[in-house]
Order: sequence, then C-alpha cells, then structure tokens
Amino acid sequence: MRFRTFLLALTLLAAGCRQEPSTAQPAAASSSAGPYVQREATRDGTGKVYMGREIARVMGHEGADWLERPDRVVTELPDRVVEALALTPASVVADIGAGTGYFTFRIAPRVPNGAVFAVDIQPEMLQMLERREAELGLKNVRTILGTESDPRLPAASVDVALFVDSYHEFTFPREMMARVAAGLKPGGRVVLVEYRGEDPTVAIKPLHKMTAEQAKREMDAVGLRFREALDVLPQQHLLVFEKPEAPGS
Repeated sequence: MRFRTFLLALTLLAAGCRQEPSTAQPAAASSSAGPYVQREATRDGTGKVYMGREIARVMGHEGADWLERPDRVVTELPDRVVEALALTPASVVADIGAGTGYFTFRIAPRVPNGAVFAVDIQPEMLQMLERREAELGLKNVRTILGTESDPRLPAASVDVALFVDSYHEFTFPREMMARVAAGLKPGGRVVLVEYRGEDPTVAIKPLHKMTAEQAKREMDAVGLRFREALDVLPQQHLLVFEKPEAPGS
C-alpha cells in the first residue's frame, strides 16, 4: 500500500498491517484442537494455525480511523468492489467485519428494497456505525453483534456475504464460515477481498495477506464452491464463492 503522508504510515503501523522485517522464528506445533494447531505466535500472529495458515491478530476499534483513511478510495477502489457484487434493489447483503460501515454505507443505497446486515464482534465499532447510520437517515441497515464463531445471521436470508480485509483475522474461521454458509440462501455468494499473498510487491505484512489457493481450500472446507476470481483491484484478490443450490450439487 502507498502512503502519501507520514501520519498515514503511523496509523497503519498502529493498525498492525504495514509490512516490516520480522526476526521472530516459527515454533514447532505444541497442541491441537479440532481443525486448529496452537504454537508460539510469530510477529503479528496469534500462534493459532488453520490449514497451514497462522491467523493474524485482530485490529481493534482503536484503529477505526484507518478504515476511513482518505486514500482508501484510490488504493482499494471500494466502488469497484460494490459494482462487482452485482446487486439488485432487493438484495440482502451481510457486511461481515463491517467496522465503521465503510462498505455498509456504500451498499445500502443500492438495495433500497433489501437490507444490509452490518456484522462486527466489537460493540465500539457498531456504535460508530450506528451514529453514522442515524446521520444518513438510512432505514435498511441492521447492526448485528456477532461472536468469534458466529455472525448470527438469520438462516437462509443472505444473497451476498462480503468480507473485506477481515477474514484472515477470524479466530474461528471454520466455525464462522459454516455459520455464514447457513445464513446464505441457496445459490448465495461469499465475496472475499484480501491482499494478494502471492505478490511480494504488495507491502502488507504476510499474515494480513492470503493466496487465492489458500482461500479456496478454506472455503471448500465448509462446502462453499469457488465460482470466479475478478481481476478488478490493484492489490487485492476479489474471489467469489457460492453455496450450492442443493446439498452435494
């Protein structure tokens, strides 16, 4: 990511995403539970490993300003992400890891007859989002305080579940995505936006990036079928997965 000011660089470091040299050495696995292995944490990680990937530390609400940084419009092209969702006026969208509502408030006007479920596990983030919702006078946004393992979506209610730079921080990715799949309508889509782990020129810390193949393995583990990769963003993957219309289809 490119930064035009020293202040933005400081903000990024606080958020824990900017790539820096690491002297930490991976430790051997020490314990396992279900699909996870616990080991000594590396720099910027939790030490919890899922399908070979160490889960990154979560960015707290203290870094909320980073989500609203002005240059994000240029570096991440959020309007292009929203266009790629191919929404209809009646679409129901779940913005998982909604934070301050950066994408929620871009999506809501496009689904006047639908809804946006803004999901986050941090009450402070949702409070910021609700204040902004009131300022904008929106009536089709519903905030949901999720847990680390459950977004608490209504069953079979969602057309599109959007994850922007959030999935790599999930503490329980297998359980979370299983619950997301349960919240999708048959044929519903998961749209995953993550910085490209295959590209060393993307200046984001390794644990805050993902490769397309890793994402595909993790989505396949909960029955979400890879549909397409859209090459529309300068530094991030935009990967689309779908819930089969019928079990096993």
